[in-house]
Amino acid sequence: MSRYRAPLALRPDPGAAVPEVAMVMAAGLGKRMRPLTATRPKPLIEVAGKALLDHCLDRLRAAGVRKAVVNVHYLADALEAHLKNRVQGIEIAVSDERPQLLETGGGLARALPLIEADPFLAVNSDNLWVDGPVDTLRLLAATWDEERMDALLLLVPLASAHCHKGQGDFHMSSAGKLRRRKPGGVAPFVYTGIQMISKRLFEGELPEGSFSTNILWDRAIRAGRCFGSVHQGLWFDIGAPPNIRKAEKIMGLA
Repeated sequence: MSRYRAPLALRPDPGAAVPEVAMVMAAGLGKRMRPLTATRPKPLIEVAGKALLDHCLDRLRAAGVRKAVVNVHYLADALEAHLKNRVQGIEIAVSDERPQLLETGGGLARALPLIEADPFLAVNSDNLWVDGPVDTLRLLAATWDEERMDALLLLVPLASAHCHKGQGDFHMSSAGKLRRRKPGGVAPFVYTGIQMISKRLFEGELPEGSFSTNILWDRAIRAGRCFGSVHQGLWFDIGAPPNIRKAEKIMGLA
């Protein structure tokens, strides 16, 4: 568990509400998870006896999210069939990217008409997290500051990023503002694939079709409106087949 303490400027508001709508990113090709993804999309790969997508949706439902917008592209029929067979408890809307994979930023932009919340949560369906002392998504929402933020990214210390082989993604100031790792360098925090963002990020000129969320983050960083919140529980990078067993072992399930 992380012992990181939030900057005073980012101390959570316990009365804050979790956004009612979340975007769940589930359209990727899952190339790093081959051969497991040869016949099924990565979000349907199971960890601890449950599909990654279901881990994600169950966390959203537990936090109070009413609706999840799920984008689909690779093996989209399998994803849609799985979603239709889920136990009720959270409304599901599908953002169809069958004609073209739009990457993270393009996928978010495509789905905006289905997202009736501002700000809203955006979660990668292929990451796995375990809550700390409080619900992770509730804590993220409680840290949101509408006056200062366009993006609030959930981060985990590099040393606590289980199964992750990267060099970190971000540095964070004492006020919680983010800046990127320099090329060839190391940064102390890793992005978990969980964020809370404002629709303000999508105002102005954006690339057409496929583009990365990095374009949106860079815009927010330049404006001083991209912040970080540090995860207080466990997080796992399920990016390769061996990481499934590693994660289950760390969680005491193997």
